Amino acid sequence: MLAQAFRAVPNQVSGQASATSRRRYAIDPVRAMRGFRRLVADKEDTGQVFEIMSALSGRSIPNGYLRMLRTDEGGRQAYLGMELADRLDDEAWLAACPEGSVGAAYRDFRAARGFTAQGLAEESRKVADVEIDAAHPNGWYARRLRDVHDVWHVLTGYGTDALGEACVVAFSYPQTRSAGFAFIAAGAALEFEKLRKGHPYGRAILQAWRHGRRASWLPALDYEALLSEPLETARARLRIARPSFYEAVPQEARNGYRFDGETSGDPS
Repeated sequence: MLAQAFRAVPNQVSGQASATSRRRYAIDPVRAMRGFRRLVADKEDTGQVFEIMSALSGRSIPNGYLRMLRTDEGGRQAYLGMELADRLDDEAWLAACPEGSVGAAYRDFRAARGFTAQGLAEESRKVADVEIDAAHPNGWYARRLRDVHDVWHVLTGYGTDALGEACVVAFSYPQTRSAGFAFIAAGAALEFEKLRKGHPYGRAILQAWRHGRRASWLPALDYEALLSEPLETARARLRIARPSFYEAVPQEARNGYRFDGETSGDPS
């Protein structure tokens, strides 16, 4: 009887761990919809993006980390464990990036908008149940995805207007397999199409998703080396195509969307 009891312990622990894992990676579409409604009402409420991501990420973070380990460069980056937010906020390092490089474009991108990597990190911490600061490989990988968001803006050529953000998250879905990105992109496409202004909003978002599928897998990159590389060379190497449908939408029309009969931005 005692031997049977001891043999049962691993199964009991495994069952408890499985239940905890199921709760941790559970999908909550109702919570995601509430976050999306708030995001549509205020595009600048970045915290809602993390709310949606937390509700719908499922197992995308642990799966992505394991995928990293299966690549040579990804495994090296995981071993090094660099916190990219610290590096990307190193003004002296960014200033040394040569003109025409990814780093120079990123430096100009942040300066024009007053963005910092730590600022984005603070937004992510507004979501109470996110374990993004955990001292765990999955936490490190989640921080990595968060911290490279603006670098992906630079690589893909999408701005920070509402359409540009929708396109970046559409691009990010096939890169990360996080359903939160797909949810935001699809919801944004529907909101833009309500405007009926004749601009290729939906095609721009769909094109971004296709570009994300065709591009090299970005999470495993050596971002220190990438930022020193010429921007156009990096885009060609990583198979990131030009966002032609996004560029076809007039800049003043990229912030227009409507929700519950109200218009946000200039929908001209």
